[in-house]
Formats: sequence, C-alpha cells, structure tokens
Amino acid sequence: MIDLYTAATPNGRKPAIALEEMGLPYTVHTIDLSQKEQFSPEFVALNPNSKIPVITDRDTGLTIFESGAILIYLAEKTGMLWPSDRAQRMDALQWLMFQMGSVGPMLGQLGHFRHSAPEPVPYGITRYEAETLRLFGVLDRQLSHRDYVAGAYSIADIALYPWIALYNHLQVSIEAYPHLTRWVNTLTARPAVQAGMARVNQKT
Repeated sequence: MIDLYTAATPNGRKPAIALEEMGLPYTVHTIDLSQKEQFSPEFVALNPNSKIPVITDRDTGLTIFESGAILIYLAEKTGMLWPSDRAQRMDALQWLMFQMGSVGPMLGQLGHFRHSAPEPVPYGITRYEAETLRLFGVLDRQLSHRDYVAGAYSIADIALYPWIALYNHLQVSIEAYPHLTRWVNTLTARPAVQAGMARVNQKT
C-alpha cells in the first residue's frame, strides 16, 4: 500500500496517475496548501523542503519526495512505464527531466503571473507565455514522429500531461500544435489518467 500526500496541482497529480496506470493500491492524504499544512512538523518530517507530493511505501518503509523521483521509484518497483533497454530508458529519463527542469517551472511561472501576482506584471506574462509556447513547439516536433514523447508510453508522458493539460487555465492555446494536441487528447482519454486526475481533486 502506498500513502500519497498530495494536493490538486500538476505535480501533485503525477503520482496518482502513475499509481492508477500501475494498478497499485494507494491512499490519498490531501495536504491543504492554502492552510500551509505543508509546513507542519508532521509534513516536514516527510519532506524537509515542505513540497508535495510525497509517498510512503508501506511494503518497503521508504518515503520518497520530489515527483520525478516518485515516478522513477514506482516505475522501478513495478517494472512498468520504464524501458528495460538502457538507451530507451535514458530517452524517457531525459524527457522526464525536460518536464522537471523546463515545462514545470516555466508553466508554473506563467500561472503565477496570470493568476497569483498581487498586481499585473506584463513583462512576466509576456516572458513566460513566450517560453510556454516555445516548449509546446519542442514537444510538438518530438511528437511529430512518435506516439509518445519517448516512443512508448512512459512516466515521462505522465509527468508532462498534468502541466500541458493546464493550457486553458494558463490562457494559451495548443491549436497551432497538432501533434501535441493529438497527444493531449490521447492521454485525456486514458481511464487511468482520468482516474488519477479526479482522485486528487477529492478531499480525503
């Protein structure tokens, strides 16, 4: 059994999607970020950096934080969504790191300046919208010759999806990126993706 400490954010939804895809039983423990529960002593004991998500695997006694590390752990635990071939595995890993180092931070900043900044900052919106669209173009080119970002469906796709699926919320369009649009629609239709996204929306 996996205990998932999370919230309804893109990073928070990644492990739930993976757990659904892998068929692993898990319990969701919702961390109320608006109440700063991530800074409670109990949560800091799980993650010293006070960020969701975190998992605790009751089978192994391991606690893992950082969403990318969690996805790798789950993939290694199950042998699923993580190629056994080294070259293919490195391909999936580099696209997972692309999400962690580029897509998440840039789209997160656009979301901040669009919706959370205390006053409008046109420079911030322009900068991060341009970078978001550039990243959409990178993914569109990659997906022009592959069904999924690393060939076969993998944890790299799971990491990217909750961020790209925010495009309407971020007030940007994917219409100009047909391959990315196809990929978004394909993942949106997956039952495990739907279940993982919905499960983290629930209060527990």
